[in-house]
Amino acid sequence: MPDQNYSSHRQYVPIFHYVLLPVLFLTVIGSIVNLVESWGDHRRLYSASLIVVLSVASFLMLFLLRIFALKAQDRAIRAEESLRHFAMTGKLLDARLTIRQIVGLRFASDGEFVALAQRAAAENLTADSIKRAVKTWRPDTYRV
Repeated sequence: MPDQNYSSHRQYVPIFHYVLLPVLFLTVIGSIVNLVESWGDHRRLYSASLIVVLSVASFLMLFLLRIFALKAQDRAIRAEESLRHFAMTGKLLDARLTIRQIVGLRFASDGEFVALAQRAAAENLTADSIKRAVKTWRPDTYRV
């Protein structure tokens, strides 16, 4: 894997982002078209509406599963970065830091981590601003 930096740190899972999402999106669209075409036919209306409900539920489930996995990763990152900060300073991370800010701080090298964490808390930097402020990038290749 090439070196990570701000412009290349986002990771995509091709089977998820380029296959599964479009297929489910097209399934929802197709099921709605089928429902509209079945509107006057009472024999097809029930099955067409059921297909719409199942398609939308599958699409929502996919997003919820993704969000749940990312939240679990965010909790692990918060614990790792809290331990890292404590090991470097003997103090807990500033309580003003949000989970998004802490997730953004994970890319900072050890040399700039503490100062950037203090700056992020004092200036209420966004996660994107924190990542842009990192000079020496510490790659995170496990998060997807």
